[in-house]
Amino acid sequence: MSVARLTTYNFRNLSSLVLDLHPNLNFFVGDNGSGKSSLLEAIFFLGHGKSFRTSKVEHLASYETDNFVVSIKDANDLQLGLSKNLGTGVTLIKINGERHARLSELAKNIAVQIVTPESFKLFFGGPKERRRFVELGMFHVKHDSSKQWREFNRVLKQRNACIRNALDRATLDYWTGLFCQLSKDVAEVRAKYISDLIVELPYWLNILLPAIADKVTVQYLQGWPQKKTLIDALSDAYEREQAFGYSIYGAHKFDLKFLIAKQALESQLSRGQQKLFLLALTFAQAKLIARVNRVKPILLIDDIGAELDSNSRQSLSAAINNLDCQVVITAIEEGVLQPFISDSSVTNNESNKKIKYHMFHVKHGGILPVNNSVMIE
Repeated sequence: MSVARLTTYNFRNLSSLVLDLHPNLNFFVGDNGSGKSSLLEAIFFLGHGKSFRTSKVEHLASYETDNFVVSIKDANDLQLGLSKNLGTGVTLIKINGERHARLSELAKNIAVQIVTPESFKLFFGGPKERRRFVELGMFHVKHDSSKQWREFNRVLKQRNACIRNALDRATLDYWTGLFCQLSKDVAEVRAKYISDLIVELPYWLNILLPAIADKVTVQYLQGWPQKKTLIDALSDAYEREQAFGYSIYGAHKFDLKFLIAKQALESQLSRGQQKLFLLALTFAQAKLIARVNRVKPILLIDDIGAELDSNSRQSLSAAINNLDCQVVITAIEEGVLQPFISDSSVTNNESNKKIKYHMFHVKHGGILPVNNSVMIE
């Protein structure tokens, strides 16, 4: 889907607004602190049920308010809405006016990906960040993976409780058997998804980082030693698990490694190149999501000028022209958007239509459209 209309009320420092977006490209320009990131956060929150900036939901409400609302409508008039009352703790989720109990019902209809200056955590933030990235894609591409993952986590909690409470070995062995089977099942589905991601990645690297495209490798670490079965690895780790109080190995411990000539990618690339790699990886995942046809992704890029020189932005514009999704970009200065504005006259290969865009100016939480924002006939 793409956001045709965004409505916010009492969200962060944004003025209460009703905003019509373009299905392809949208640019938001303004100073630091003007509300650009809050706009992206509102869209992200609707897609994920959480912020990418804070874990404290109370920070999302405007100053001296105790409730907020975010809703969107797509081109087919599908309406998604989420409101939160901080006083009562009640979260209200609606799809076309009907109430729903689970945030995942919203996520089935909207896939939101984001690249921000904080996205470098994918390299430096430990395995948790990489797992989060993969799980987002799998939710939309492997439809049964969420149910499978919930069952795995239920068994993982049971096994960890056995370890912590030093229950008898027979009880532990029972939960270990279930745990190993589910770990294997989860790892197989995940390996297929990551394999598809690895196949898709070179296309985007050849646009964004052609000099290193054929040197990059991605390794999938399943969560236990490759040369051992999980049951053997856990048996060998029995005493360590008793000391630590949790499962040392399993599908929950998976990770990815990004390498150039067998060296960690982040140690070989500049910050600008790292950002381009992050974008290539995100675009590859967006393409996998789009192919499922249940929902097309929305891509949010915060502070497009950071880390990227003019040539890099030109390459990024070329890559965006090959995406089949809505893109929302923020910038501090309009000048850094020139490559994207110039390239908006390029014919889109899939639709054979000229790409247009909307541009907005953001100031003190207010958002106004720029008059010449739709400029291609």
